[in-house]
Amino acid sequence: MAILDLRQRAGYLFIAVMLGHVLLISAQVNARTGVPILEAFTFGLFAEIQRVVSRGSSSVSEIWTGYIGLRRVNAENEHLRQQLAVALIDLQQQRALADQSRGLARLLELHDQPALKTTAAAIIADAAAPDFRTVTIDKGDADGVRPDMAVIAPAGVVGRVAVASGRAAKVQLLIDRNAAAGAIVGRSRAQGVVVGGGADERLSMEYVSETADIVVGDAVMTSGIDAIYPKGFVIGTVEAVDKNGPSYRRIVVRPAVDFHALEDVLIVLTPAARQAEGSRE
Repeated sequence: MAILDLRQRAGYLFIAVMLGHVLLISAQVNARTGVPILEAFTFGLFAEIQRVVSRGSSSVSEIWTGYIGLRRVNAENEHLRQQLAVALIDLQQQRALADQSRGLARLLELHDQPALKTTAAAIIADAAAPDFRTVTIDKGDADGVRPDMAVIAPAGVVGRVAVASGRAAKVQLLIDRNAAAGAIVGRSRAQGVVVGGGADERLSMEYVSETADIVVGDAVMTSGIDAIYPKGFVIGTVEAVDKNGPSYRRIVVRPAVDFHALEDVLIVLTPAARQAEGSRE
């Protein structure tokens, strides 16, 4: 084992001596460029190492720069999204204010009609039963509101006051199945009674003369004969006519008022009879 170790060490020493000679010769022998071979080899080796390191550093720098840029773009996009959301909310608020202003302006036009004294009210509750259609308003006895007073909106007839308390009142909508109003067709002046359909949310015109001229598209208005609704207010439009021979079987009227979108109404404080007298004067 000792002899083998001596041989291995002698071999390693021989290789080291040979490498030393090669290095010495390389240091003394010049290449074609005039630079020693050892120096040229060493420079080339370190140059390759530097090139690899430089590429790696450049790639890392590019990745980091891209990451920073991407974060900046994402931050800008998030800021723009927040600005857009705020702008959309502001737009919705402006539209709501504009719609409310238009609605109040139409109510003011109704309020300013001659011989028609009214008071504005807001709807604060809605009945749950589909057949018995009522709403609650924020005006009552203290505001001069009494049962059987007509309730109107810019689009047309809403209903009548059914019950009034101190600071609130219940309004029976015209589409309630127990509601009714005297009606007249604007084009032919044919008269009848409009009754509610409950859950159907349509009106039926009944007690119409067989000789009456009524067609789809005719405007239906209040006639004033019921002493509740002032004459001439819009009820709706004839949507369907079912006639059997000379008799009318069914006349369907689509209400002018969108009862699902009601927010503000007017209560007519002037009795219909007095209003009619004022209009004749």
